[in-house]
Formats: sequence, C-alpha cells, structure tokens
Amino acid sequence: MVLLTDKHEGQENPAPQKRLTIQTVEIAEDTTAIRSLDWDRDRFDIEFGLQNGTTYNSFLIRGEQIALVDTSHEKFRQLYFDTLKGLINPEDINYLIISHTEPDHSGLVKDLLFMAPDITVVGSKVAIQFLEDLVHRPFKRRIVKNGDRLDLGNGHEFEFVIAPNLHWPDTIFSFDHKTQTLFTCDAFGLHYCTESTFDDDLAAIEKDFRYYYDCLMGPNSRSVLSALKRMAELKAIKMIATGHGPLLFHNVEELTGRYRNWSQSQTKAETTVGVFYVSEYGYSDHLAQSITNGIVKTGVAVEMVDLGGTVDLQELRELVGRCTGIVIGMPPATENPTIQAALSTVLGSAKEKQAIGIFETGGGNDEPTYPLLNQFRAAGLNVAFPVIEIRETPTENTFKKCEEAGTDLGQWVTRDKSIKAMKSLGADLDKALGRISGGLYIITAKKGDVSSAMLASWVTQASFKPLGFSIAVAKDRAIESLMQVGDRFVLNVLEEGNYQPLMKHFLKRFAPGADRFEGVKTQPAENGAPILGDALAYMECEVVSRMDCGDHWAVYSTVYAGRVSKPESLTAVHHRKVGNHY
Repeated sequence: MVLLTDKHEGQENPAPQKRLTIQTVEIAEDTTAIRSLDWDRDRFDIEFGLQNGTTYNSFLIRGEQIALVDTSHEKFRQLYFDTLKGLINPEDINYLIISHTEPDHSGLVKDLLFMAPDITVVGSKVAIQFLEDLVHRPFKRRIVKNGDRLDLGNGHEFEFVIAPNLHWPDTIFSFDHKTQTLFTCDAFGLHYCTESTFDDDLAAIEKDFRYYYDCLMGPNSRSVLSALKRMAELKAIKMIATGHGPLLFHNVEELTGRYRNWSQSQTKAETTVGVFYVSEYGYSDHLAQSITNGIVKTGVAVEMVDLGGTVDLQELRELVGRCTGIVIGMPPATENPTIQAALSTVLGSAKEKQAIGIFETGGGNDEPTYPLLNQFRAAGLNVAFPVIEIRETPTENTFKKCEEAGTDLGQWVTRDKSIKAMKSLGADLDKALGRISGGLYIITAKKGDVSSAMLASWVTQASFKPLGFSIAVAKDRAIESLMQVGDRFVLNVLEEGNYQPLMKHFLKRFAPGADRFEGVKTQPAENGAPILGDALAYMECEVVSRMDCGDHWAVYSTVYAGRVSKPESLTAVHHRKVGNHY
C-alpha cells in the first residue's frame, strides 16, 4: 500500500492543527481509496458525540472500465474534486456505485453528474429513487439486486449484496472478486480520524468500533445477521473497505465476528422495542433514530423497521409479538398497499400491557395520530410518552425531545427489572455502600438551542494540574448527550440549609422536551450554560474524557472559571441509606 497524497484545506503549508484533509492510498490492485479526514467533527446525527473525528471514504477502481464507489461529504467539495481530478478525468468514470444515499456519502453526487453526465449510477431501487429527488435531472442508472454482477474488465467483477437498514434502507455492499475487497459503506465502520489507513492498531480503535455499532447497527441487529449470512456466500473476504474510519484488513475475521456476537445477543435480549417508520417520508428516519438513541441508553434492545421497504408480514407479526414496547412514525396519508398492510399488521399484533409511542414524521400531511393511538389504548397498551407533533422543520430541540421520549419509554418497559435489581444487593453490603457521602450539585449545560440539567452527588476533585474533577452521569440521563468530550457545562454547588427548593425542582420528572429552567432564577455563563442564581458557587467546566462504568459514565472535566457567592457558607451534603440506587 503506497501513500500517494495528503492534501489540506486551503493551505499550502498547513498549521499543526488539522481540520479537513484528503488522503489517497493504493489499497489493492487498481484500487485507490480517497479518504476525507474530518479531524474536528464532534457530533454525528445530532446526538452521537465523537471523540476522534471521522472520515468519509470513497474508492476508485480501474479495470477496462472505471468505477467510483461513493463520493464524500459536501464540506469536502473543493478538496475532493481537486483530488479526484488529480487521479482521473471525471468524464472517464463509467460507473458511480452508490452504497447508500445518506448525505455524508452522496453529498457530491449531484456535482459529479454535472461534471460527467454520462456516468451510469449503480444502486438499489430505493437508492435510485432517493437520488432522483436529490439530483433533479435525468441520469443513467442501473438498479441491482442481490447477486447481480458488474464486470469492469481485467478481472474486476463486482458482485452486489443487498443489505437494507445498515443503517439506511437503500444500502448495498459491493464485492470485487479480483481483490477480494468488500465495500460496505457504514457497516463495520467507525467514527475515528487517523492517518492510518488500516486497522493495524486494534486496541486504539475497538472502543470506537463498539460505540459505532451500538449507535448505528445495534438497532438493526437482525439486518446485520442477514447481511453476514449473505457475506458468507462470497469467497474469502480479504479486506472490508468501510465508509468511515480505518479500513479492515488485519482484523477482518475478528471484527466481523464481534458484529455477529453482538447482534446475536441483541436479538436474544429479554426486553426489545420495535421502532416502525417510513424512511422516504418527511424526517422519519432521523426522528426514529433519535428515539432509538434514547431507548438504547436504558439498556433496551431496539429493532428498527422501515415499513416502506420490503417487509415480511409474518416476521413483522413475530417481532411485534415479542416486543415490550412499540414506536410508530406516522406515515403519509397514502393508499400504498405495502405501508397500509404493514401498519395494520403492527396494530393487529400488538398486545395488552405493551408500551406505545407515536410521532409525526414532519412531512406535511401525516395521517392523524390520535385515532391510531386510541386504537392501541383500546387494545390495552400503555402510552409511554405524549404524541410528538411536528409542525415545522425539526430542530436540535426536536431531536432532543425525541431522544428523551425514547428514554422515557425504555425506563417504562424496564421498570420491573429495575425494581428487582434494587432488591438484589445483600442488605449489609447495600447499607455499607450507602455510607459513601457526597455533596449536592446541579449540572447545567447548553449546546446550540438545547439545554438540560440534572441533580448530582457523585462529584469529586480529581486533579490539581490541571484543575479537574470527575462526575458520574447515568447513561440514561437527558443531559448525557450534552457532556461529550469538548462540551462545556456549569457545575452549580448547592448551599447547606438552602438547597431544598432547587433539589426538589430538579428531581422532578420532566416531560420530553420540557424546559427544565422554567421558574428558576438563572443567568448565562460565558460558555452559555445557565448559572443558578441561588447556588452557593459555580464553576465553568469542559469535558476532557469519559470512561465507561457500567450504567454510568465517569466524566473527567477541567475547570477554567468560577465564583463563590457566599464565602462563609458550606456545601450541602447528601447522606444515603442504601448504595444500589439513588
């Protein structure tokens, strides 16, 4: 593998602080990877916090004919096309293989087709339909199904594997039989920005590899297993060329094996929620993903099903039957028989005491939500969160509300299990652990238009140089997604003898999307987070690192500003009686 180029955005002599760069690497015979390195991206899909940036990978394959697999994010437009033109005249490209149409991979398709209108776009039927709405001009196309082949010549014969819902409904894999390279786009990837092209340092990437799976692939575990089954029909896979992060070369068997084990565990989970939506309509896919993120935070398995795709009604009945909760994104007012049959199957298979949640998809003519909700109520289901109504284009607050609704549903379906766990610890050990005391604090955070807060007592100073402390944050807390590495927040210290009103307020159970600061006296800190007017002291902080501690994150943060309003007062102290729940 020979490194060809490494280009930087807008600089001939780049500064040490890297932001957007392009790297081209010969990864196999006649095969060049064009890696768009996004060093500083700290969020993905609104709520996924990234500690190590990400990459968007594109691939150029030269046989007697030439194919390009995927493009890149639109933020790389100039860099990407400068690089591509340095490798080939775009008009010489015969085929553009679209793994799926998510914008971070298809963001430059329209530009490419404008430059080279004779390119034939290769993709699944759903992908081609999506692209018609994206490109807004006629283009040559070739729809492929599972097992179809495309011969580029010189031995480069591509075989296509249909892999819907990984993690978009239009996903396909492409296997080059000559180089034994499988191009998988999102599947088997990770959000990790590094100049290392391959997975040569497994220890460095495995944490991000698992986090990526949990966020994007875990909710579609059955689809993962189906894709793995189809992959097994190919001859030996030497390399997996992913759409994000390092390519898999040194640990292909190990990392695909982990996908299989994780997915099998997910499908056998005691508690599962089904999230049903129609991806091609409105903002359904993003809203469904946000709700799913909230559910997953509670340790509940999720299976996402696109009712507008290919749905086996018997499998749908079985899934609904084993779910403890159901979420439905209202489809458009449509006479589409596939969607109507799938929706009727979900309703007909629902059973008493399941949890139900409904959201609008924001497409403008959603089916009425309350008549359907009433049908589920009549069947004996419990409403886990109020109907989420979309009256305008979703904002970060909308997606945050969806995440919180998902968390509420996840907590609802696990409440009996949680109560049982509280009683499982030995009485003596439980009481002994409860004697670990702590102060009382309110954590407040704001990012963009989204703000949140929580009462905390597991806070302790952790370092002098730099000044830093650690705080334990439960994974299902609403504020958790605002406390990723690089995020800033305020630690408000409560005053002994004067903490009850604030503690009582922030211990309330807030509805999804509710303003946690209504009726509370605040002022903005320099970092934008609210300072509580009745706090004894406050500190402005930045998250430096996070460690997974089971059902909590241990969040280490540095302090860069602060003030005490009442120097003679003491910090409120929290004494517990038991140690296995709050």
